[in-house]
Amino acid sequence: MVPSFSMAKSITSILIGCAIDDGLIKSVEEPITNYIPELTKNGFDKVTIKHLLQMTSGIKFNESYINPFGDAASFYYGLNLRKEIGKMRLKTEPGKQFDYVSGNTQLLGLVLERSLKDKTITQYLQEKIWTPLEMEYDASWSIDRKKNGLEKTFCCLNARARDFAKIGRLYKNKGNWNGKQIVSQKWVEESTRLDTSEGSVNFYQYQWWLPTPNEDFMAEGILGQFVYVNPTKDLIIVRLGKKEGKADWWTIFTSLAKAY
Repeated sequence: MVPSFSMAKSITSILIGCAIDDGLIKSVEEPITNYIPELTKNGFDKVTIKHLLQMTSGIKFNESYINPFGDAASFYYGLNLRKEIGKMRLKTEPGKQFDYVSGNTQLLGLVLERSLKDKTITQYLQEKIWTPLEMEYDASWSIDRKKNGLEKTFCCLNARARDFAKIGRLYKNKGNWNGKQIVSQKWVEESTRLDTSEGSVNFYQYQWWLPTPNEDFMAEGILGQFVYVNPTKDLIIVRLGKKEGKADWWTIFTSLAKAY
């Protein structure tokens, strides 16, 4: 198995869509304090699920990967993500500015966990994606601790290339897998199409990167993990590795799609 790193963010987004389809979450416009009421005292009552999905929540979070005392290190190596989430504060008004930080996706993870009630996120992943897509290999999702652990939804889903490719195929086919709708077409389109609302950007939507205006999209991990999808060209590219190297992968993928 290969670590996904931040490709897990895109899979977390899929599960949020499944939870909405299942009626466990009402809509992306819900304030996250409906699920994490302890953050009300920290001023999070105006932060919505959509803000987290679009990375426009305004949370204060140090994304540095080299600072051993930063938030990213605390989330990656810490033993109590729920406690770390409880310390979160805002630095800007929600919905005004894009800021790519992993704290947004971990907040989505806690929203998802609270909505599931009697299931873990991993169990929900198995039920909604791994079993229906008939994945070829088992996978694992790292948690913060053994007892009552919370999945690190901002990273750390460990799987094989073929199975990551199946996730790309699922979204290429607008959430449909061999005639069965796994996640709604509406969610797939909403997640991967350009949004022009205030605070949004033209290269990112619901935890998916948008490399061009041509309806292609991709999941990306920090060390060169990619699932690139171009529905128009019927093209899926998976690239895994321990290093990104000096290659400009966005340009490589879009150039291949153009020539395909």
